[in-house]
Amino acid sequence: MVFGTPSNDLPSGLKTEGPLQPPRQTPFFLSPSVPPPSQPPSGSPAAMAPAAVLEKPTEDQISEDRMETAECVDRLSLLRSMPEAAIECQVCVVGAGPAGLMLATNLGRWGIKVEVVDDRADQTPVGRADGLQPKTIETFRQMRLADPLLQRGVRVYDIAFWRSTPEEPLHRLGREVHYPPVIDVLDPYILLVHQGMVEALFIEDLKKRGVEVRRNHAFDSYSVCDSKGGPLQVNCRANVTQDRKTLLTQYLVGCDGAHSKVRKSIPDAKPVGMSQSSVWGVLDGELQTDFPDIWSKTLVYSQEHGSILIIPRERNMTRFYIELKAGPKGDRNQLGQEFVMQRAKEIMAPFEVGWKYIEWFGRYQIGQRVASRFCDNHLRAFLAGDASHTHSPKAAQGMNTSMHDAWNLAWKLNLASRGLAKQTLLASYEEERRKIALDLVNFDYEHANQIAGGDAVALAENFKTNVRFISGIGAEYGENAINMVEAHSWVMGEAKPGCLLPPAKVTRYLDSNPVDIQLDIPMLGQFRIYLLMWDVHQSRIFLETFCQAIASPDALVNQLSAAASVSYAKQPRVPAPEDIYLRPERYTAVSHLFTFGLITTMPKSEIEVSDLPALLQDSKWTFYLDDIPEQDTRGTLCTNKWLGSLGPGEVAIVNVRPDGYVGSIGRWDSSIDDAGEEAAKWLDTYYDRFLQVPAAAAS
Repeated sequence: MVFGTPSNDLPSGLKTEGPLQPPRQTPFFLSPSVPPPSQPPSGSPAAMAPAAVLEKPTEDQISEDRMETAECVDRLSLLRSMPEAAIECQVCVVGAGPAGLMLATNLGRWGIKVEVVDDRADQTPVGRADGLQPKTIETFRQMRLADPLLQRGVRVYDIAFWRSTPEEPLHRLGREVHYPPVIDVLDPYILLVHQGMVEALFIEDLKKRGVEVRRNHAFDSYSVCDSKGGPLQVNCRANVTQDRKTLLTQYLVGCDGAHSKVRKSIPDAKPVGMSQSSVWGVLDGELQTDFPDIWSKTLVYSQEHGSILIIPRERNMTRFYIELKAGPKGDRNQLGQEFVMQRAKEIMAPFEVGWKYIEWFGRYQIGQRVASRFCDNHLRAFLAGDASHTHSPKAAQGMNTSMHDAWNLAWKLNLASRGLAKQTLLASYEEERRKIALDLVNFDYEHANQIAGGDAVALAENFKTNVRFISGIGAEYGENAINMVEAHSWVMGEAKPGCLLPPAKVTRYLDSNPVDIQLDIPMLGQFRIYLLMWDVHQSRIFLETFCQAIASPDALVNQLSAAASVSYAKQPRVPAPEDIYLRPERYTAVSHLFTFGLITTMPKSEIEVSDLPALLQDSKWTFYLDDIPEQDTRGTLCTNKWLGSLGPGEVAIVNVRPDGYVGSIGRWDSSIDDAGEEAAKWLDTYYDRFLQVPAAAAS
């Protein structure tokens, strides 16, 4: 039993064969945003959902709309008929740094026509960002891109604190574990890798899917077609000759850094914040030193000369962040590499410090700013990364937060480009990520000041207070359309709407492999729906009625799956050579939009795949046994960790968003006759908050 396969007549949500392998077709680009489907017949589930009241347009309004549309079509026709036709895409990404490439890589994988323009001639060669936090490592694992970084990066597990005063020579104050056991992550360390290595990984992945970054293309401006459903016109200047290049796109995303031109083009998207007077220098190079803590993250404070933050790097290098005491503005140009190297030697005395070579030198002034808007009023142009927030680099947050902006936005743009998203889904991007940006700059302001002040005790306390946020797992979203908090509450575990799905270890039923459940299902832009229960046989009636209900023609989950199947047949996900080993089709056998997983504590000897309803039989690769708590990070069952407790006859459903955040959690008593049908209605209610069946599919 499989959702989302087109039948000979109308799209149907069901099929009984293996997974559909649609032929590769030219994507249908630049389709205008699809209006909501017309009202269904009274009594159907969709008819009970709130809908906008539409007034009948007057003849003058109709005439005006036709004129606007005609003008738009004329302008687009002109652009397409020029000697060098406009480049057409669904998403235009400005900026090929970590945020822009993270966004483009995911959209490219999921079959969205994406173009990336960047004003640089090449990727980042040296310097810039260098630290990946535990949650970011998990994200790369979910994308199946972590291995090259883990092989080449340096892992930092601890922090050391040193101090000197005129009365006391430089001495160690103490050490702290960077990520203590209270932080529930698979990788409890910072991974130090050069930003260019991260960019190269994304660029290689894009090339596998036929996407190349358009280099030496500087964003100039963008304009909105008079017809609100028409494409945006993006204007660029290319190469030294400043040739004009035009792109037509459904969505525009500015990932073009702190001085973002895209941000300046969005009304009211102004950076709000402050700069501090202190100036810091950055040195990357291979050291010659007798300082003992060079391979730990180390803060060295000299009351007389300032602070150094030491970060071990790949290729036997070390990064120094060196505080340069504030002086008149005219002096700052004199704070060159030689001056900074000398200051480092003064702070580190009496230890010797020299360099075999310097790979990169930079200088910056600390500032904390957040854009007042992360998108335009029409939800067509967005900001991500440094274009939307800036802060100091010393907490190793910039590249991480920027990539997770893109991680949050990518799946929403994928669904919006396919006509499956309501406007509220795109609106949630600004709501969720601007909150994280504000949390970040508030933490960074305190953190940067305490590094400069050299108070090891205050810094350690600040770090302990914010360690969940620093690791990435504490980046939590509030209640909104996609994070549904139930009015009544149960004894809750660690899985909560708006929070990341906690890591857990389970056994995959089919091959008895122990797997990390938060990593096992590849990220294909789909939702994950986990059903948890102690005893499958005891919950058999619930499972059968639940599966029948969500497979019925009236079920929204079924209608969405059918619409997604049509969409992915027109614009399939773009394969890569390694897919022959990863087999992503295992996880879209039931639906391109939903992957169902079953988790039970039953022994394998007491259950067969054939005991499950047909829909779950077709999801056999996501059938898990919750039987290896000793391998878990907390030594507990997945069921208990996620839910806190689950009664013998209870069934729980955990909806997980495509970015790995929990969307909603529900529980039912499987002994109640209509519990399965109620669970199916609950599922429809959740997804109806932010997804829609496109009008073409509905008709």
